[in-house]
Amino acid sequence: MDFPELAERLAKVRETVADRQHRSGLGHAVRIVAITKTHGADAVRAAARVGLTDVGENRVQEALPKLAHSADAAMRWHLVGGLQRNKVRQIVGVFALIQSVDRIELAVELQRRCPAGTRQPVLVQVNCSAEPQKGGVEPGDLLRLLDALGPLDRLEVQGLMTMAAYDADEALQRRTFASLRGLRDRAEAHGVQLPELSMGMSGDFPAAVEEGATMLRLGTSLFGERTGGEPIIPSGSRS
Repeated sequence: MDFPELAERLAKVRETVADRQHRSGLGHAVRIVAITKTHGADAVRAAARVGLTDVGENRVQEALPKLAHSADAAMRWHLVGGLQRNKVRQIVGVFALIQSVDRIELAVELQRRCPAGTRQPVLVQVNCSAEPQKGGVEPGDLLRLLDALGPLDRLEVQGLMTMAAYDADEALQRRTFASLRGLRDRAEAHGVQLPELSMGMSGDFPAAVEEGATMLRLGTSLFGERTGGEPIIPSGSRS
């Protein structure tokens, strides 16, 4: 699949980002992470062709073969889904950014698996939508977790990540994202610098931009509606 509408979709996303930033008086750079979940390696190459530099995956078992089959596309890979401790050894040093660190046990395992002299960039996931089925540290526990992460010298905590409720209206989306921004401000007052705010997906990214997102995680907005999994094999290998 060549994703012929990708360039146009990306242009519309960037137009929306610029408009929403203008409304809020913001001007910082916003990174777009192309979420290629259920798409094959062709989606990664298509993202590279239109000038995107970042791709994200939810599941380690889907990401690793796709990464291998798209090695010709020089991309920064993000893990944006939940991470189990038994998968850590497979991903340290492979992903440019792990966006779903939400507990000290996981962080300690990441620290243990990082080779000496290296640092693994991570974001701390926060459950700002108060949904029990979602991962993320509770907002009231964030500062304690950040304090516990401080001594882990092989991790580089770059910021925070959250998700709004799937069925939230824009007002609730904005409250959720404003909550993450407020937590970032509290953490920085506490002495922890967190420049990145990863918030906003295809259904709610305009609200996230207005609340100060520095990173958006977009799948459907770029690649269209998903219709199911696609074999993760390199182009030219289809029979």
